Amino acid sequence: MTESRIEKDSLGEIAVPVDALYGAQTQRAVENFPFSGLSMPAAFIRSLGLIKAAAASANADSGVLEPGIAAAIIEASTAVATGVHDAQFPVDVFQTGSGTSTNMNANEVIAALASALLGTGVHPNDHVNCSQSSNDVIPTAIHVSAELALVESLMPALRALVAALAVREAELADIVKTGRTHLMDAMPVTLGQEISGWRAQLEAAAERIDDCRRPLRKLAQGGTAVGTGINADPGFAGAFCAHLSRLSGCQFGAADNYFAALASQDTVVALSGQLRTLAVALMKIANDLRWMNSGPLAGLGEISLQPLQPGSSIMPGKVNPVIPEAVAMAAAQVMGNDATIAIAGQSGNFQLNVMLPVIAYNLLQSIQLLSSSCSALTQRCVADFEVREENLAANLARNPVLVTALNREIGYTGAAEIAKRAYQEGRDILDVAQEMTDLGIDRLQELLDPGNLV
Repeated sequence: MTESRIEKDSLGEIAVPVDALYGAQTQRAVENFPFSGLSMPAAFIRSLGLIKAAAASANADSGVLEPGIAAAIIEASTAVATGVHDAQFPVDVFQTGSGTSTNMNANEVIAALASALLGTGVHPNDHVNCSQSSNDVIPTAIHVSAELALVESLMPALRALVAALAVREAELADIVKTGRTHLMDAMPVTLGQEISGWRAQLEAAAERIDDCRRPLRKLAQGGTAVGTGINADPGFAGAFCAHLSRLSGCQFGAADNYFAALASQDTVVALSGQLRTLAVALMKIANDLRWMNSGPLAGLGEISLQPLQPGSSIMPGKVNPVIPEAVAMAAAQVMGNDATIAIAGQSGNFQLNVMLPVIAYNLLQSIQLLSSSCSALTQRCVADFEVREENLAANLARNPVLVTALNREIGYTGAAEIAKRAYQEGRDILDVAQEMTDLGIDRLQELLDPGNLV
């Protein structure tokens, strides 16, 4: 049995683990919500630490908090933001929809740390939560944690993948291969052109995500309980945002309308939609890589991904495209997360959205999965795949769709007959075209040269 101590709150007494920094309200949440074993992400706890430090600084500016108490809260909150106390945040993701339990978890932990620093009692509500409500703290934490994750993780990883693709695009600009539509042979393209499509997809995804960041930096903090700002100094929001910007290194400002900031999560729903679009692009690229790598004998065999691990517990020598497969699964999870966020975004009942914790969890997981996916593709697929040029050339020579280049010379019907015969007899288009047209060999070579068709 874990040793315990007795703590009190407005509902009475409750036993709390003796070494826990948190108090009664957190313990009640632990007992009330044994749903999943999933706790709020470290990135979210970090943002709560920054928010509490900024709030204490703003309250000190206005004289609402005594300087000594504010200083102790700032020091304690900063420690929470570094992650050293993450184990003190056990509340399940599936909890009260406002995230009040997680806000009080932070208030209690910070109050305990600040009390130890100060040698006197710091109250979780009266001091740490001063000028705040869970109803503006948790929406603010969602925005702050997402912005920091984008700035520090996803956007650098995405830009690195774009840069790696640009390098391979230039390297492989002159390698011609069979194009494919409907998974069937089509007109030729260069490998560089194919990669340029991937690059452009990701560049567009990055631009769309960036467009979501301006409203993401507008914060609910200052709206308190229902958007009216009750119990907060009129200058609190501006001072808070200034201090948070200094602490985080990102420029935050107050929401244009606190009622919308508390009642809706439209900004996050929009951001999640753009994360889903990036996931769709990554899954397309991952699947293209899998197809191109397929074989090595009975598949397309256009490229060889670097072998990373044995691919079978029973088939010796088998190697699988594990990174594209992992990326595809991560992308599928992000798409599912987006559906959850969209449903949760509809739960803005009157003055408050009441699915905030699950929104936070899914959003941050999506950003983390996409960041890891981009990095894995950059480092373990794009940078070092090898091109099997002999296979590309052999497939290209037999590609019956090359006859498209003869349309203006002999017409669609005549070209189709050449394509049909070449495919049936397994012969090169050039040889069959010599037999079935009056065009000279020089002219046919010119028309059917794949390098002239890209």
